[in-house]
Parts: sequence; structure tokens; C-alpha cells
Amino acid sequence: MKEITIGNRRIGSGHPPFVIAEMSGNHNKSLDRALELVKAAARAGAHAFKIQTYTPETMTLNLQSKDFMVAESNALWKGKSLFELYQEAYTPWEWHEQIFDACRALGMIPFSTPFDETSLEFLESLGVDCYKIASFENNDIPLLRKVASKGKPMIISTGMASLGEIEQAVQTITGAGCKEYILLKCTSSYPASPEHSNLNTIPYLRDVFHCQVGLSDHTLGVGAAVASVALGSTVIEKHFTLNREEGGVDSAFSLEPAEFASLVQETDTAWKALGGVSIGPSKEEEKSLQFRRSLYIAKDIKAGEVLTRDNMKVVRPGYGLAPGYYDLLLGKQMKTNLPMGTPLSWELLL
Repeated sequence: MKEITIGNRRIGSGHPPFVIAEMSGNHNKSLDRALELVKAAARAGAHAFKIQTYTPETMTLNLQSKDFMVAESNALWKGKSLFELYQEAYTPWEWHEQIFDACRALGMIPFSTPFDETSLEFLESLGVDCYKIASFENNDIPLLRKVASKGKPMIISTGMASLGEIEQAVQTITGAGCKEYILLKCTSSYPASPEHSNLNTIPYLRDVFHCQVGLSDHTLGVGAAVASVALGSTVIEKHFTLNREEGGVDSAFSLEPAEFASLVQETDTAWKALGGVSIGPSKEEEKSLQFRRSLYIAKDIKAGEVLTRDNMKVVRPGYGLAPGYYDLLLGKQMKTNLPMGTPLSWELLL
């Protein structure tokens, strides 16, 4: 599978998972808090820091009619209009440059999700290394075409999209100039339950579209993300907050700094543990070979005596012949005196 380069990071199965901290609206309308989130994400080991670039007016209409109200079934945001939600959550554009500069100074790759042509051109002026397409926009073909025309890597969440819609999205971006893209398995519910995460979709998407695949994870905790690495995920995106108790539009399904540090560490451990196909003792196991079982003389034997169930036993350590030869050796004559504790070898019989 072709590796992808974003900024100074190589993304692919030969590299640790690329872990993205998503701020979304967890800045709680404070630039100082946004910059604290940047610092905390860097300390937690995030490789990239993602924000979202839009205004309420570019997202929806300022209406209170039924179509424009958050559904009552949505426990996090019910009672708000879409316009009110985005008004609360959006990241002011005048903050972007400071946030991006802070990320770069701390060694993280900053990027964003554009939602229309104006936000795309604004992000271009800031020199971002890649673009993210949100699940709710993966069917916006005109937007996909415009973003792809910039020729930068694209990360696309596949939440809610059918296989045909994903195929259409991929054909659109590759036809418009995007040469490198990553698909993220995503369950677009907030929070998402492990039971509905369907992580086995990750290798399926990788095999169908021959691209890097990752996980945009809205579950609580780090278990789903770690499991996704075992299934081939090379990118992990997780929402990030300083403290869930302090609130924020996405805080309920976001990780706090210590949890995010655990995410980075455990996904890296999972990746390292995958290794390759290995059968037989590894170099690290050689010192443990002595604890295997093998055939030993269990009582003193004189030359000419035969091996019996009394004087030959399968015991630890493992320096004698393998236990599989036990039945074959019963009744065989020894050519020399053998003290108890002698490991059996072919030379003693021949």
C-alpha cells in the first residue's frame, strides 16, 4: 500500500500511527484556551492538531424552523438551532494563524477542515499541508473537487456514506488532482458506541480502494483506536479537550490530556506488537529455551542398561532431546555410564 507524506510525517504500515488531536469547538470561545489545547496536545504526543474552518453563515441558514433545529433525540445539542450550534462551535478565522504557528513551534502538523470555497482559500493562504473532509461533507462533490484541485493530501471521513458514495468521492478527488488520500472509518454519532463501530470495515476499505485507512473515533476511551491499529489503521483522529467537566460542544466524547497520552502510547505499542510473521524462537526468546522440556536421565545408569520409564523423564530444562522422541528411546541401550541429570543426545545411543 502506497505510503503518504503529510508535512514531515510518513504515513503507512511501516510507521507508527499518525495521531490527530481534533479541537473542534472545545476552545469554548477562548483563544487562550485554544492555545492551551495546542500545548496540551503536544505534551500528550499528538502528531497533528486539527481545527475546523467555517462561519455559521457558510454552514446553514439562520432559521428556527423544524428542519434547522437539532433533533430532540440528540442529547448533546438538542434545543439548539443548527445556526446557534455552529455559532458556538466555530473557530474565529483571526485565531487560525496563531494556532497554526503554535502547533508548528511545538512540532505538530496543523491543518483544518474547510467547508466551502472561502474557507479553502483562506487555509491555502496559511500554507496548510493537507485537508480533512468531514463525514457530513463527503457527498459535497463541488467541495471535494475544489479541495482536490489544490493537489494536497486529503483525509476523508466516510461516516454515513454508502460504498457507492465513497467510490464517487474517490473518483472525484483523484480526477481533480489529488494524488494522495486517506479514508477514515467513522461512525457519525456522538458519542459512538463500540458495538456500532464496525472496525472490520477498515481492512475492507483498504483492500477496495488500495489506500491508507484510519479511524475517526467518537467512542469513549482508547480501546477502539487500539483495536483499529491491529486491523491496519494508520491514522487515528480523536477529539481533544482540557477537561470534560468544563464543558464544550464536543467535550462529552473528547479525551482529556492524560487519556490522549495513553492513546498515543497504546496505539504505538499496538503497532510495534504487530511485527511480521514469526514462527520459532525469536532472538529475544533464546534465553527462555532452558525452560522448555526435554529428555533427561532421571537415575544413574551403567553402560549396557536400557532406558525405562524410571530412568528417563521429560523435565525442564530444554537441553536434551525433544520429548517427542520419548517412546522411540524406551528400551534403547546406553553405551556409557550416565549420571542422573545427563541430557539425552543421539551420541549417547550410537
